[in-house]
Amino acid sequence: MHGLCYNYFTLYFRKGEPHRAKPMKKKAYYHLPGLFEFYELYRRFLPIWRDHREYFYDCCEIGSIYGAPGDCLWGGGRVGFGDADPEAVASLMKEYGISARLTFSNSLLTENHFPNRKCNSLCRLFEHCGSVRNGVIIHSDKLLNYLKETYPDFYFVSSTTKVLTDFDDLKNELKRPEFSYVVPDFRLNKSFNELNALPEELKAKVEFLCNECCWFECYDRKNCYENVSRKALGEPCEDHLCVSPYAERGYRFSDAMDNPGFIGVSDIVNTYLPAGFSHFKIEGRSLGSAMILEFLLYYLTKPEFQLKVRELIYLDSMLDLF
Repeated sequence: MHGLCYNYFTLYFRKGEPHRAKPMKKKAYYHLPGLFEFYELYRRFLPIWRDHREYFYDCCEIGSIYGAPGDCLWGGGRVGFGDADPEAVASLMKEYGISARLTFSNSLLTENHFPNRKCNSLCRLFEHCGSVRNGVIIHSDKLLNYLKETYPDFYFVSSTTKVLTDFDDLKNELKRPEFSYVVPDFRLNKSFNELNALPEELKAKVEFLCNECCWFECYDRKNCYENVSRKALGEPCEDHLCVSPYAERGYRFSDAMDNPGFIGVSDIVNTYLPAGFSHFKIEGRSLGSAMILEFLLYYLTKPEFQLKVRELIYLDSMLDLF
């Protein structure tokens, strides 16, 4: 491992020799998957995060935890299976002062879907919950207008399901005042010439998707997301057939690390933070809690404490990680 931050310093390991760079005081804010999907994991991880901050990198914070219940009409992005009680989820986020983001990224919504009782109940519960502001990840402009009028105290995140692969489109989205953050398509992650040319106020709104495992050459990503939206609406449709030549492998973190768009810890500390970018999204709502734990260990936890954190989680016999 290299490029890790301890006490706000960047450490560079070259040929086995550590070299200290200038003090690094900027924070990396991670937006974590599974608000409803991995409630039990977070219920056990967050006390460790609070009580043993020496286990974790000084330069990182949990910016939010995002997700949606499994039967959420407004849901999208990934097929959801979250079954945690919303009241319990809201209470957990309030206890730890973490922003909750409702993932309402269905791209096919019409005004007829807006009166949905369950989705509006979620909004009422999370709009004024705790000391930090909660948000909504959103695709549909129609839903955005409805939520802005009905639940004005949320902040809004432009969803990566828009598949913004053209940098001019991304820049226009970043300029929209209604969005606090915009998640570009992961294939723009390394467009450094254009990214570095952004003004600071727009850099502050970019939220990079770090660990995408999707085929970098995929030409069918929008259709994949649309298929999920149809399923959330209860429309009969066949499963989307992934066009990736590696589809049968499923998600593997090792494959994600080999993806040209992958953003690792050293990239964040050595490249993105110094350039003025602070927000990083971790995907994984459709995965298992054991994989999510690996993300928490890799992105948040110092290497020498990863085993301690893993043991504290695994030794809880009430948590089924597999």
